[in-house]
Amino acid sequence: MINVAVIGYGYWGPNLVRNFVANPRTHIDLCCDLKEDRLKAINRNYPSLKTTRNYKDVINDPSIDLVAICTPVFTHYEIAKEALEAGKHVLIEKPMTGSSAQAEDLINIAERKRLKIFVDHTFVYTGAVRKIRQLVDNGEIGDLYYYDSTRVNLGLFQQDVNVLWDLAPHDISIMNHVTDQKPVGVVATGADHFGKGYEDVAYLTVYFPGSLIAHIHANWMSPVKIRQTLIGGSKKMVVWDDNKPTEKLHIYDKGIEVSVSADEVYKMLVQYRTGDMYCPKIDSTEALTVEINKIVDSLENGHNSVADGQAGWMVVRILEAAEESIKNRGKEVLI
Repeated sequence: MINVAVIGYGYWGPNLVRNFVANPRTHIDLCCDLKEDRLKAINRNYPSLKTTRNYKDVINDPSIDLVAICTPVFTHYEIAKEALEAGKHVLIEKPMTGSSAQAEDLINIAERKRLKIFVDHTFVYTGAVRKIRQLVDNGEIGDLYYYDSTRVNLGLFQQDVNVLWDLAPHDISIMNHVTDQKPVGVVATGADHFGKGYEDVAYLTVYFPGSLIAHIHANWMSPVKIRQTLIGGSKKMVVWDDNKPTEKLHIYDKGIEVSVSADEVYKMLVQYRTGDMYCPKIDSTEALTVEINKIVDSLENGHNSVADGQAGWMVVRILEAAEESIKNRGKEVLI
C-alpha cells in the first residue's frame, strides 16, 4: 500500500484525491491547501481525510511515501526538493518546474536518494495516445514525417506564464511520447496583445534529427475550442480530435509515394495514395486512473515511467527554448 499526500486542492488536486481514494493500492489521509474554503470542501467530500494549511506537515510526516504537488509552477521546485530530501517520491503537476536547471537538480537529488519523480503528463495515459503509440511502435504508421497540434480556446488568461507554458505542455509531452525522438532545435513566435508581458498567441516549431518536424499552435483568443492533432507517416496518417465525444481517433490509409523513372534517374514522380479510413477502438478508462496504476507499478515493481523526471525536464527545456526564441523574434534555439 502506497501512502499518499496531496499538496494543493485547487483545479487539479480534487481529481488526484478522488483517484487516490478510489485506488485499492493507495491510501491517502492527508491533504494540504492554503485556502480555508478548499479545506472545508475536502472535509465535506472526504470526512476521514486530515487537512493542513502548512505543506511542511506533509514533508515531516514519516508515514508518507508519495507527495503529489498540485501548486503553482513557481512553487514546484522548492516543495519537490524538500519532499525528495525527506525521502519521499514525488508526483509533480505539469510543467515540472519553472526552469530546466531546477528540473535537472530535482533529478539529481532523486538519483542520489534512490527515489522516483513522476510528472503529471496525464494525456500520455489516455486511450487515444496509448493507441497512437501502439500504432507507431508496430510500424503501422511507418516513418514519421510530421506532428501537428492545435490547442486553442477563448480561455483563461494566466497571470504568471505565457500561453505556451499554460497549454503546450500537454502537446509537447504527447509529441515526445509518440515520436520517441529527441528534438534538436526550437523556433517559436508569439504576441502579447494586452501588454501583460506574456504571449497570448504562440506558434512553436520543433525540429528533430532527419526530416521529422512538429508544430504546435496555442491560443487563448480563439472563438472556438479546438483540440486536434495530425500525425503524418510514410504508411498512414492519424487525426485525433479530442473534442469529439466518440470516434476521437481516425486512421487514414493515405500518403505520398515518390518514384524515380528508370530512364530518367533525376525525374521524380510524386503520387498520392488513397485508401480506407477506420476508427480503432480505444480504452475509455480515465487517464488519471491509468496513470496512478502505472505509478504504483513503478513504485512496487521498479517499472520505468513514461512520464518520469527526464520526460518532465525535456518538456521544460523545450518551453524554455521557445520562450528564448520568442524574445528573439523566432531565432532557432538548440536543445
